[in-house]
Amino acid sequence: MILDDFMVRAALAGVGVALAAAPLGCFVVWRRMAYFGDATAHAAILGVALSLALSISVFAGAMAIALLMALTVSLLAGKGYAMDTLLGVLAHSALAFGLVAASFLSGIRIDLMAYLFGDILAVSHNDLVIIWSGVALVITLITWRWSALLTATLSEDFAYASGLNPRREQLVLTVALALVVAVAIKVIGVLLIAAMLIIPSAAARPLSGSPERMAIVAAIIGALSAVLGLRAAFVLDTPAGPTIVCVAALIFAASHLAGLLLKARMA
Repeated sequence: MILDDFMVRAALAGVGVALAAAPLGCFVVWRRMAYFGDATAHAAILGVALSLALSISVFAGAMAIALLMALTVSLLAGKGYAMDTLLGVLAHSALAFGLVAASFLSGIRIDLMAYLFGDILAVSHNDLVIIWSGVALVITLITWRWSALLTATLSEDFAYASGLNPRREQLVLTVALALVVAVAIKVIGVLLIAAMLIIPSAAARPLSGSPERMAIVAAIIGALSAVLGLRAAFVLDTPAGPTIVCVAALIFAASHLAGLLLKARMA
């Protein structure tokens, strides 16, 4: 079977995560929520430790804690703390508590490096089912609420005038973000999830004339980064997760340069 090849499974996992992260990453860029995504991802390590301690699915534990973190941030926003301060405290606290909790797991072997930086080459058939199920849920959720999310992102006042509840749309993004974190933790790790949310979307921005086009181009860039990054990691014998992010960063640099050249020619 073709899926018996670990590189094929890794590529399918990387492309799946890219397709889920692309539309969500666009909203992260538009709303300037980069640190929000980082905080949610960091919290997933605590979920991993708790899931191993309770002998439950790592996917379920990571998603539960990521969702709890995202909801906590949403509820505490505007309660007396600046958003960047609040996110900084919660993000680093959750990561630290997760690492400390992992150290108490006696009799359980946990490869923290795999969860911090991903272990895409170890993706199994069951992991692929979980990843692509999560991808389908995220794409369905974002597609269903696309217009409402765009309106709420453009202006909260306009959203209220259109009969929409911006808080509800924020909750949709929160749930989608928790799903992406949960499915991506095995592929690129918690420290690199925010990079795959932001970099492909930022790279797509100069090449896009509409929100829909930006989401599609971001998905293509993310998928291309995953495939080319895996190939480069295989040839250069480098860590797969960080190499994928490096390829995405190079594409971002090329995209930014192309955008500058296009502006110069039009001037």
